[in-house]
Amino acid sequence: MNKLWEKDTTVDAAIERYTIGRDPEMDLYLAKYDVLGSMAHITMLESIGLLTSDELSVLLKELKTIYAQIENGQFVIEKGVEDIHSQVELLLTRELGDIGKKIHSGRSRNDQVLLDMKLFTRSAIRELHDAVSALFEVLIDQSERYKNVLLPGYTHLQIAMPSSFGLWFGAYAESLADDLQILLAAYRVCNRNPLGSAAGYGTSFPLNRQMTTDLLGFDGLNFNVVYAQMGRGKMERTVAFALSSIAGTISKLAFDACLFTSQNFGFIKLADKFTTGSSIMPHKKNPDVFELTRAKCNKIQTLPYQITTIINNLPSGYFRDLQLIKELFVPSFGELIDCLNMTRSMMSQIEVNEHILDDKKYSYLFSVEEVNKLTLQGVPFRDAYKKVGREIEAGSFVPCKDIKHTHEGSIGNLCNDQIKQFKSGISAAFQFQRIIDAENKLLGR
Repeated sequence: MNKLWEKDTTVDAAIERYTIGRDPEMDLYLAKYDVLGSMAHITMLESIGLLTSDELSVLLKELKTIYAQIENGQFVIEKGVEDIHSQVELLLTRELGDIGKKIHSGRSRNDQVLLDMKLFTRSAIRELHDAVSALFEVLIDQSERYKNVLLPGYTHLQIAMPSSFGLWFGAYAESLADDLQILLAAYRVCNRNPLGSAAGYGTSFPLNRQMTTDLLGFDGLNFNVVYAQMGRGKMERTVAFALSSIAGTISKLAFDACLFTSQNFGFIKLADKFTTGSSIMPHKKNPDVFELTRAKCNKIQTLPYQITTIINNLPSGYFRDLQLIKELFVPSFGELIDCLNMTRSMMSQIEVNEHILDDKKYSYLFSVEEVNKLTLQGVPFRDAYKKVGREIEAGSFVPCKDIKHTHEGSIGNLCNDQIKQFKSGISAAFQFQRIIDAENKLLGR
């Protein structure tokens, strides 16, 4: 077993398996970020005299080779190697001898994994943002396409007032824009550099932490080294709340879609490829894809609370409990992105019933419209309300289906352009290109 901390003791094999757990599997997600962090760290070490320029040159060349292997899917954490940090150092030492042993100066595995998690997370947030944006565009397009098609609005699952597909699609688009606000806040918590905090108490080496901050494209530092270590778990929980918010929007949309496809509603129809049949009932077309999406998103909504139960009674400093967070947190991005991509496909191919309100059972949707019309004619609102109520009770109410809503965000004034502008401002605030440029410069691209 190759361990950075190994001395002359032998570890029991069962205990070793128990303590390592799924780390090698999870560390493959972090591999290229560990290499990027090492490149920035050794560049800084050379600047303070802990590496020569020649040593830096050969180390950077070999690290770029390892990075290329990771990108090409050729990298593995070998059997008997404890984690990604050990594997990278092992490969460098095999190739370069003692020079490879110098890269750990001024670092601990604690701040290495802190850094790896932050670099991974901000990259995953970029992918998540793009998936949210793609669904947002579909929803806005569908809102515009079907803006004049009315459907019933409900409160308490009782027929309430007229709505429209323009409102329905657009509501979920704006919800996603708000979710991106939360993701942006979480991103800013993530995008601060912990490197140099070592085991949580700094180091006597004269590190230049601002240099590694700039090399890796961080917004700034986690200044206090104790707080940098305290940030492990806190960062993941904060980002998990943002993921949970997005998942909540998609779960609600999935519930609506499942409800609206049922024969008792019949508002929308899913493309056949997104449905499955029954083994006994030949007429069935079940919305299984949306049901699974709802379940997966509901599971993701538990993520911040799972992380909280791991970290909520830990004092300051590092504890091995934190290792388990990776198993919950790291795969969650891929799961949520899958849900977003599948929802985008379903919503782009959805078939809308354009004649829902032809059914007489929806006549009472227009009762408020009649009350408002009388009020505009000078009848006090409460008197108008009672008059229409009496007509409904007597069975003499005749709806007028001529809808004229003009205020911002209503059926006749969806404000989709303003929603798009709102979302664009949030997207621009992430400043992803700055990070892409920093990483490409570090890699010599």
